[in-house]
Amino acid sequence: MPPTGRFAPSPTGPLHAGSLVAALASWLDVRARGPRARWLVRIEDADTERCQPGMGDVILAQLAACDLLPDEPPVWQTQRTEFYDEALVQLRQAGLAYPCGCSRKDIDEALARQGVVHTRHGERVYPGTCRDGLHGKKPRAWRFAATRIQGAGGALAWTDRRLGAQQQDVASEVGDFVLRRADGPWAYQLAVVVDDAQQGITDVVRGEDLADNTARQILLQRALGLPTPRYLHTPLVRAADGSKLSKQNGAQAIDTGSPQGARVELNAAARMLGLQGEDRAGWIAQWRDLYNPGPDDSSP
Repeated sequence: MPPTGRFAPSPTGPLHAGSLVAALASWLDVRARGPRARWLVRIEDADTERCQPGMGDVILAQLAACDLLPDEPPVWQTQRTEFYDEALVQLRQAGLAYPCGCSRKDIDEALARQGVVHTRHGERVYPGTCRDGLHGKKPRAWRFAATRIQGAGGALAWTDRRLGAQQQDVASEVGDFVLRRADGPWAYQLAVVVDDAQQGITDVVRGEDLADNTARQILLQRALGLPTPRYLHTPLVRAADGSKLSKQNGAQAIDTGSPQGARVELNAAARMLGLQGEDRAGWIAQWRDLYNPGPDDSSP
């Protein structure tokens, strides 16, 4: 397979400055690999409750206005649910997925009994209540048995191309995380791992806020016998108060209503990545110097 990267936005709103930085970074990383390398776009609309109708097409139009065009037709997660079903069956057969009947209240009460009063990045560290059975409760979700695959091996280590050495003990810091939620949609962790493998993604370039997901995804890749891509997490664009710029805190859509507006937005994204000038060839050369993505060594 040729070197392959992707941009995978969730259609919960139009692209803003932060998401354009991630899109440009993944595009540059591929273009720095040579002519055979592929840049793909995947619309991550698996969480149907949060996604807005028609927003995927809006995002594709914004990318096109910035001349960020994928090398293959875009993929939509809602058209790929059969592959997530297959992955869940594989994990269940391996004893690495189990049903959970806990509500959020149940989890909070269990954590309180254990003396745990904090959450991690807003997520509850699952206490393992249903790991050995539902205890009469109805199943509400499927969880990945991170504690079984990670065992007593301690922290999982990996290297980020920008952030350097990273590690996380998923079993103790996250717990057995959700693969499919009670309301039906597939969880991000499983869907992204299946999609990356099936699309032949060799390099994941995305925002730094997603770095915390990497260890969970590597565990799933190992459990499913899938390759692990290289990871690079880009700097975050921040709001005036220092928080991450996001759709949730009112980030404005990028201005792609005119060629001039699109150029201004793209130049701003390049500056956020530490790149100088307004020439794409120059940006690619600078990216190659900064991150050494490597040549396109695929067979002709």
